[in-house]
Amino acid sequence: MSDSRTLVLKLGGRLLQDPSALTALLQICRQLKRQRPLLLVHGGGAQVDQWLQQFGFTTEKLDGQRVSPPEQMPVICGALAGAVNAELVGLADTAGLRPVGLTLAAGGSCHFQRNSRLGAVAHPVPADPALLQQLLAADWTPVVSSIGHDEAGQLLNINADLAAAALCQLLHGQLVLLTDVAGVLDSHGNVVAELSSVQAAEMVSNGEIQGGMKVKLDAALDTAKVLNDSIIVAGWQQPDALLALVTGDAVGTRISVK
Repeated sequence: MSDSRTLVLKLGGRLLQDPSALTALLQICRQLKRQRPLLLVHGGGAQVDQWLQQFGFTTEKLDGQRVSPPEQMPVICGALAGAVNAELVGLADTAGLRPVGLTLAAGGSCHFQRNSRLGAVAHPVPADPALLQQLLAADWTPVVSSIGHDEAGQLLNINADLAAAALCQLLHGQLVLLTDVAGVLDSHGNVVAELSSVQAAEMVSNGEIQGGMKVKLDAALDTAKVLNDSIIVAGWQQPDALLALVTGDAVGTRISVK
């Protein structure tokens, strides 16, 4: 039986700075979309760094997430919801994906819990799936930037892995987090094919997993628990390998709560 769940694919890292690699990946996405609905979620940390520097801001990270003072949010939003989203929508359109550019807050898809330690940063909470469901049912491809807002309209910066996890939980989809490495790596630099919550905790405690990868892992484990399903962390450098998602074959690291 074919898998009809929405494929929620998170794009980030150096991929978003490499138009040729991104174009190749989006062609694979077109093949995947013939089999099932597709939703793209993106970050853009490198682009945000460049924009902040150009506007004279410094930037820092805490526990793998960007500290985002409110005065920086127009710049961060301009980079993510503006430049990066528009470029990705353009390339996705060329690839025949019928993209629609959105923020994470569009249609009330998510609500947000502020993290005051990080400034204008929040944790996304799945809320209303109606808009995304309607777009997916009509064969559009939502392309979602990790920008939200609070009840007063204050812009919020959301970690893109957490954003993708929230939307996957909202749609009961399948989550694939693409990264600059081939998967979760052990201390010898080898890809860990299967990773349980217990094994993940051990790798975190001994320092093998930290920073941005820890955030990614937390997002994967939380989603695996909510959906009672495994989550995939994989590299973007070999996009053809993602076609294994159609057949159920192994790709990257498969993470489960078992």
